[in-house]
Amino acid sequence: MVVGLREFALRTGDGSPALDESNGEELMHVEPSVAVALGNRSLESPGTLYITSRKLIWLSDADVAKGYAVDFLSISLHAVSRDPETYSSPCIYTQIEVVEDEDDDEDETESNGVLDLSKIREMRLVPSDSTQLDTLFDVFCECAELNPDPVEEEEEESGHNWVFSADQMVVGGGGEEDAEWQISQSPTSVIGHSNGDESIAQPMLELQINDQRFDDAEEMVHKNETKDH
Repeated sequence: MVVGLREFALRTGDGSPALDESNGEELMHVEPSVAVALGNRSLESPGTLYITSRKLIWLSDADVAKGYAVDFLSISLHAVSRDPETYSSPCIYTQIEVVEDEDDDEDETESNGVLDLSKIREMRLVPSDSTQLDTLFDVFCECAELNPDPVEEEEEESGHNWVFSADQMVVGGGGEEDAEWQISQSPTSVIGHSNGDESIAQPMLELQINDQRFDDAEEMVHKNETKDH
């Protein structure tokens, strides 16, 4: 798997992207007239969004040599945003994992002025028909489920299983002794899940963790202090 956003220019004779069909990659959805904004840059001219069972592919309509691709395994967050205070146009907002390098700064533009796609952490997809946002979100969710993150052995033992959908989030845990998870959706017009970025967390979802075990620990400490006195 290639981590992060990358250039993509492999087109077939009809202009659609060349897929890795020999390894089972399938085309799941095509959305025409979608503009893309990388990082904090302005919107690029519209292109066509291709969603496959492995990745997102955006191909420019104006420049046949321009295109971007990102694997679903590199997308750490996707959400529907309709809040004009968050972004000027309704869009699909995504966060992209990048390869961390201590020697690199966070500037997305190299010294020669060329955009370094490997440092792009955010991408917005703006369809001309905003009524398609929920459909796109559903396809994103379906494809994300086809590409689960490799599960660490420690996570498997914990028993927590996260399931996301467009209108709800369900958490499956172990027994009653596990922490109690409370999830509430913000009343703003946003669907999705934020993973620690406070700048977007407020208009998205608020995650509250109420672990009774911490309360019990505090009570025990209080009792011990009372005995000492």
